[in-house]
Amino acid sequence: MAFQILHDDYNSDARTGLLSTAHGDIATPVFMPCASRAVVRACSSQQLAALGLQMLISNTYHLLLRPGPDVIARAGGLHKFMGWPGVLATDSGGYQVFSLGKLAEITEGGVRFRNEMDGSEIFLSPEDSIHLQNQLSADLIMCFDECAPYPCGYEYARDSVEMTLRWAQRCRQAHQGDTQALFGIVQGSVYDDLRERSARETVAIGFDGYSIGGLSVGESRQEMFAALDTSLTYLPADKPRYAMGLGTPLDIVQCVRRGVDMFDCVLPTRNARHGSVLTWDGVIKINNAQYRQDYRPLAEGCDCPACRQHSRAYLHHLFRINEAAAWTLLSLHNLRFYVRLMERVREGIAAGELNDLERQLCAWTQRDEQ
Repeated sequence: MAFQILHDDYNSDARTGLLSTAHGDIATPVFMPCASRAVVRACSSQQLAALGLQMLISNTYHLLLRPGPDVIARAGGLHKFMGWPGVLATDSGGYQVFSLGKLAEITEGGVRFRNEMDGSEIFLSPEDSIHLQNQLSADLIMCFDECAPYPCGYEYARDSVEMTLRWAQRCRQAHQGDTQALFGIVQGSVYDDLRERSARETVAIGFDGYSIGGLSVGESRQEMFAALDTSLTYLPADKPRYAMGLGTPLDIVQCVRRGVDMFDCVLPTRNARHGSVLTWDGVIKINNAQYRQDYRPLAEGCDCPACRQHSRAYLHHLFRINEAAAWTLLSLHNLRFYVRLMERVREGIAAGELNDLERQLCAWTQRDEQ
């Protein structure tokens, strides 16, 4: 992997870049839809590629349970298994361990938990996570970390940071080959000194890129951005920076202004499955009765399959009868919105107009919250 900064914003720390991998070049800042189980729900790989998406992110924990890394390895790796021609990243499974809560036993050696499919016991160490990701053959892979819960006490967060650093060193040593970029992960909850230590020591180990984890796990927006700002302060400018799990349009722009290059979130597809549609005029709740005889497209000028071929009335009908096609069409629309959002972000940085886009999204968000 190689990363080149192409343009710096005069008014902020935003930058555009080029992330080069074995499966293509990625224009940054970039958004990665979540294909946790080797699929973006209700969407085919071909449909996603047609939207202009550059990369996806899958999850080691979920793929360990089903279908299993051996099945994917025999298929020729995750790209071939999914039929995805673009760039792929894999998360280590650390966040999923966090989401298990008390169902997971976290030790120095790794994490012990029960297979949700059959109840069998599974142990996942940092080395296991890296070896699994090596088998999956994604372009970008992540260190195994502990995402501390929120709220948590200072002592717990401190011990978690220290263990995550030890795990990062073990991940670095376990990583095999030179075709996959390995990202270290910064933790530290909402404690500035822990964020600083985590960032400094992770950089000292040395990775191809740096992820900022433990964000948007229950803390306030003020706490989230404070933790992000502290983490970014100590990360090298010449490496890609990835804010894990952040993905509202306004959050993305405000993180880009701080120097973040990569994002992932389930929001566009999860919201679509609940009938929430993103447009530049605000959010449409397609389930609402007002759309029963509305024969306009979801968004004028949108070139997604839903807008090119169908009316709001038809999409309202599909959603009301619980037709799976509604999930697909609304998800494709929201994902195309995100593709265009990232294009506008990159254009705004190059033209010095990112502030204008942020103001538009602030107004958009305020209307949605009313």
